[in-house]
Amino acid sequence: MAELRPFPFGALVERMFLELETRQSIFDLPARKFYCGDPHRDLSVSFQGHRAATALGPAAGPHTQMAQNIVLSWLGGCRLMELKTVQIMDELELPRPCIDVETVGYNVEWSQELKLEESLREYVAASMLIQILIASGKIALGPGYADWVFDMSVGYDLAGIKTERVQAFIAGMRNASTVIEELREQIPPKYAQYRDLDYRTELSNTLTLSTFHGCPPDEIEQICDYLLTECGLHTIVKLNPMLLGRVECRRLLHEVMGYTHIHVPDTAFENDATWEQAIGFVSRLGATADELGLAFGVKFTNTLIVQNHRKFFPADEKEMYLSGEPLHVLAMNLVAKFRAHFADRFPISFSAGIDKNNFADAVAIGLVPVTVSTDLLRPGGYARAPVYLSNLSKRMHSVGADDIETYIIKAYGHGRVALDTLTEMDEQTRLRCSKALDESLDLREAAGPNFDAWVSAARLVNTPHYVAHATSDPRYGLEKTNRPPKRIDSALELFDCITCDKCIPVCPNHANFRLHIDPIDLIGRVIRWDGTAFVEESQQLISIKKRHQIATFADFCNECGNCDVFCPEEGGPYEIKPLFFGNEIDWQTFDQQDGFWLPKAESGQTIHGRFGKRAYRLTLAQNQVEYSGPDFEIGLSADGKEPQAMKVAPGTSIDLTYAEILALVRRAILEDLNYVSLLQAPAAQ
Repeated sequence: MAELRPFPFGALVERMFLELETRQSIFDLPARKFYCGDPHRDLSVSFQGHRAATALGPAAGPHTQMAQNIVLSWLGGCRLMELKTVQIMDELELPRPCIDVETVGYNVEWSQELKLEESLREYVAASMLIQILIASGKIALGPGYADWVFDMSVGYDLAGIKTERVQAFIAGMRNASTVIEELREQIPPKYAQYRDLDYRTELSNTLTLSTFHGCPPDEIEQICDYLLTECGLHTIVKLNPMLLGRVECRRLLHEVMGYTHIHVPDTAFENDATWEQAIGFVSRLGATADELGLAFGVKFTNTLIVQNHRKFFPADEKEMYLSGEPLHVLAMNLVAKFRAHFADRFPISFSAGIDKNNFADAVAIGLVPVTVSTDLLRPGGYARAPVYLSNLSKRMHSVGADDIETYIIKAYGHGRVALDTLTEMDEQTRLRCSKALDESLDLREAAGPNFDAWVSAARLVNTPHYVAHATSDPRYGLEKTNRPPKRIDSALELFDCITCDKCIPVCPNHANFRLHIDPIDLIGRVIRWDGTAFVEESQQLISIKKRHQIATFADFCNECGNCDVFCPEEGGPYEIKPLFFGNEIDWQTFDQQDGFWLPKAESGQTIHGRFGKRAYRLTLAQNQVEYSGPDFEIGLSADGKEPQAMKVAPGTSIDLTYAEILALVRRAILEDLNYVSLLQAPAAQ
C-alpha cells in the first residue's frame, strides 16, 4: 500500500483553475453542485466567538486530512471544518481496508495518516486554497457565505500532547505565517496575483480533544485543563456513547432499533468514563474556562466500539467502531441526558449519523457544529452536502424564519412553550413576543435583550421533542438500514467497466479519477529471440471498448476500501484499476503492487509499469521506442512492428502487450488534466 503524500501546492492551484475553466468543476465536483448560499436566509452560526456561514461541516475523519478534501467540503457548503485528529504517534500502520459503510457505518480508522508537519501543511494549504477561490471571484457566493472556521483536534494522552512536535503543530495552527510564506512562493506565475493575498495566519484557536475509547476520566480532565490554562485554547471534549450506560445503550441498540447482532463488549463500558465522572469533570472544566474567559463545550459523540462480526476488515481486528444511523439515536439520547442535567450551560458539537433528512433538526436544537462523515462516504460524496443546506432553507421558509436563532424558536411550534419557561421576563415583553409569534413579526425586535434567553429556552424545549421523534423513527432501525448496495454479475478488469463513476465521489481523498482512452483493438504479440532474429510465438486481441476509464492516484489512496463497497462489479477499483504512483520512493518501496509511474525528470518520455509484479519500462527515444523488462531490453519502431535486440538472451520470450498498454496509458495521462500530468508540469516544481 502506498502512503498518503501531500500534493505540490502550486499544482493544486493550477488544477483548481484549469479544471474550473475546462470542465466547470473543481476536484471533480461539478460547479452546479457548489453551495453558494441562500439569498433570502442567513444560515450562519457562532462557534467559539467566530462566525461560520453554515453550521455544517465534515467530521474529524477521512474527509479532513488532505487539502483537496477540505476544499471539496467548503465547495459543498461546509463552513465548520473539524480537522482530522493528530497525535504524536504519526507513523501508524492501520488495517486495510478500514471503512465499511455497506449498510450502517463501521471503521477501524484512528488518527491522521500524515506526519504532524505534513498535517499542518495540508491544513494551511486548504485555508489558502479557499481564500484563493474567494478572491478569484469565480465562485458566485452570496453575501456572507464565504466565512469558514477550522477546529483542530488532538489526542490521545497528555504526555503526547505536551511533546515538542504536537506543541509545534498547535503553535503552527495559531500562527501559520512560516508555512504560508513557503506555499505563497509555490503559486505558479500564471496566478501570481494570488501571491500577495492577506492570508489568514491564525487558522484556529479552538480545539476538540479526541479522547477515543478507554481514556481515563482524570486524564481527560488533565488534558482539557492543560489546553485551557497552558495553551489558551477554546476547548471541546469529545465524549463516548458509553456514557449512556450498558443497560440503556443496549436497550436502544437491540430493543428499540433491532440491531441484536451488534454486540458492545463489557470492556467498552468498564474502560470508559462513567456518567457521574463525566458530569464532574465537565462542571470543573467549565468553571476553569469561565475564569479564563474561554469557551468550553462537549461533543457527542465518538463512535461506538463493537465486536467485529463482519468479514470486511482483516480477521485479526476483533473490534470495530460503529457510526451512521444507529449512532445518531444513541448520541441524540446523550444530548437529551446532558441538557437535562446542565440545561443550556455548555455548547454542544454533534457528529453522529447526520444526513439530509435530520440536519435541519440538529440545527433546530442548537447543535454547533453539526458534522458528518458516514453519509459523505456514500454515492455522491461531497455533492450530498448542499442538499442538507437546501433542506434547512426549506424548513426555515416553512416556519417563516430568516435566521438560525429565529428558526430555533419556530422550528417545532414550541416558541410559546419556551417563552413560558422564562419566569424572569416581564409580562409586557412576554405579550409582545407572543404577538410576534402569532403575527409573524420580528422576534428579535419583540424580545429585545431577552432574545438570547428565548433562543436558549427553545433549544431546551426542542431537544426532548426531537430526540423522542428520532428514537422512534423506523428509518434508524435495522429493517430500514439493512440494504447493501446492489451488485451485478460482472468482475472488474484493468480497462472497461460499467463506468457508473460511483467510485470517484465516494473516495474521501479524491484518489479515483477518469482517464480517457479512445476505443481501440490492440494486437498483443509475444515474441522470442532465437539469437539471430525475433520469432512470433502468439497473438491476442485486446479490445478497449470505452473511452471513459477509471484510474487511481496512489498518493491519495490509503486503501480504505470505500470504492469497493459501492462498486457494482466484483473487485475494488483501488485494487484492480490502473494505479499511478506520484513519486519514485513509493514506486520502488511498494514493488508488490502493479501500477504505473512517470518520472518527472523524463518530461513524460518514460513510463514504468508493473504487471503481475514484474516491472517494465517504455521510453520514447529520438528515433525509436526503448522497451525493457526484467530480463530484456529491446528497441521498437514507432509502430512496434520492427523489434531490435539490445540486451536479450537467446530463448527469451517478450510480451509486447505491455509495451502497447504502456504507450496507450502514457498518452492518455499526458493528454488530459489529472494529478499525474500536473506532476510533469513546471507548476508542480
